[in-house]
Amino acid sequence: MIPNSIFDLLYKIRHFSLPLYAIIKAVVTAVKTIYIDVLITVNLFVDFLLLLGTRQLLSIRAKQWRLILGAVFGGLCSLCVLLPRLPFGLNLLLDLGIAAAVVLCAFGFGGLKNFIRRVAVLFALSFCFCGLMTLLYTTFQPEGMEIFNNTVYFNISPVLLIILTLVCYYTMRLVRRLTKGACGKSTCQTEIYLNGESAVFIAAIDTGCNVKEPFSGESVIIAEDAILHDLRLENATMRIIPFESLGGSGLLRGYRLDRLIIDGKESGQSAYLGVCDGVLKGEIKALMPYELTKEQ
Repeated sequence: MIPNSIFDLLYKIRHFSLPLYAIIKAVVTAVKTIYIDVLITVNLFVDFLLLLGTRQLLSIRAKQWRLILGAVFGGLCSLCVLLPRLPFGLNLLLDLGIAAAVVLCAFGFGGLKNFIRRVAVLFALSFCFCGLMTLLYTTFQPEGMEIFNNTVYFNISPVLLIILTLVCYYTMRLVRRLTKGACGKSTCQTEIYLNGESAVFIAAIDTGCNVKEPFSGESVIIAEDAILHDLRLENATMRIIPFESLGGSGLLRGYRLDRLIIDGKESGQSAYLGVCDGVLKGEIKALMPYELTKEQ
């Protein structure tokens, strides 16, 4: 909190440090009272939702604690509100730098191309959110809301913030459950076991993935070799599987799975793993046949 008594200190401060005096004066002029705990908590909550949206849009495999870490860093960066009002160009560079740091915390680097894509999506979502809040602020000027250096501040009680957080969380869970049956899921967490070893990865559920092992007719999960480094793939157990449904034609290295778990549930269906090199582009490096997910 920045108390009103700070005005009494301004006169003394300016004799010792003019830059500090300018910073404090700019902040007090814009927002007379800021509760730092509310500022950080609100922006932490917003950043977490933005990171969830980025993960969903790009189908990024990221653990929850990494998202929380990124949100905490983003929440702390909301202290930029204490800086003097920045020029547009400098403010834009600062926002891009913060977005890049938040992406590193939440998703890691993952290669230059993926990193730039993730930063761009997170920055776009943040830009849309800030634009929406600016429209709300300029149109209705709600009491307790301030925007400074592209940082949103809501002067609400921690209890109300917790209640709103719980409401949003359970609303999202309800919407996800209601739309699951109608729309299906775009991705699934896949855990495979082969020759006593296992690998876990995110696969895109594809209704057009109809590749079958030619002798058994069993479905084939297609994955890039790059995400299967935890498996020891032996040529002695390999079968050649032709494909024509991946935007071209070619051959996959096929291995019959010992065990398959989809979204934490054991699959009762037998399946093959089809290994490819450089066929699947983008964030997702594996395709899951839709029929293997029907029972999930």
